[in-house]
Amino acid sequence: MDFSQVGCLLAFDVTEPAEVVLQISAEKTEKSDLSATRGALKQLDDGQVMLHAPEGRVEITYEAEIRPGGEPSRVTEVERIIATRPSRYCPSDRLGGFAIRQFGGMKDAAETVRAITSWVYGHLAYTPGSSGPTTDAVDTLLSGEGVCRDYAHLVATLCRALDIPARVAAVYAPGLDPMDFHLVVETALDGRWRVWDATRLAPRPSLIRIATGRDAADTALATTLSGALTMPDIRITAVAGGDLPFDDHSGLVSLP
Repeated sequence: MDFSQVGCLLAFDVTEPAEVVLQISAEKTEKSDLSATRGALKQLDDGQVMLHAPEGRVEITYEAEIRPGGEPSRVTEVERIIATRPSRYCPSDRLGGFAIRQFGGMKDAAETVRAITSWVYGHLAYTPGSSGPTTDAVDTLLSGEGVCRDYAHLVATLCRALDIPARVAAVYAPGLDPMDFHLVVETALDGRWRVWDATRLAPRPSLIRIATGRDAADTALATTLSGALTMPDIRITAVAGGDLPFDDHSGLVSLP
């Protein structure tokens, strides 16, 4: 059996000793290795990692092997409730009228999500550097451009506006070019979480989950709790176990 290979290198220039929470570890790994050139790493219960970084340059290296396949994620009642509410980057309460006019009246939730994802793909221009840390789904709708997190936020927002539970997932994405961390959407359909990528930049069956949340605020790769630092270098690798699968981005696909 071929294993998917993922990893990253994060370089920090620390000007004041810092505490940083990292979300870079893939879920359900066969084996993994995480190390820091300086400072201390502490594995937290939910898969996040705490870095205590001293002044100077600190490099974090992560590598993992992932076994392909696995059971699709089932939707719990609590998850369904949380994934229907507005959130920081997904103000679904502000786009209800637009969502109803544009996508209301379809025969079922799956058809609605397909229509939303296709519409976002066709109406946004993928433009690196076009959005920032405060850009929400309304900003993206008005500007007509963004990057993966903006596409994901807009899809999730429009789904929630129509009472379809939606959340985001940070993933490693074999086939993505240029390679980076990637953000996609999961919607609750028939008791399962189904994954959608309105950028269509990587095949969904090869995606590997890192973190899941309401929006990008919950899935940030690095959150500084104290101190001061910058991240001048980041490198990501993600290689599928075997050939990349074909994906027309219309079928029902689940992340394990």
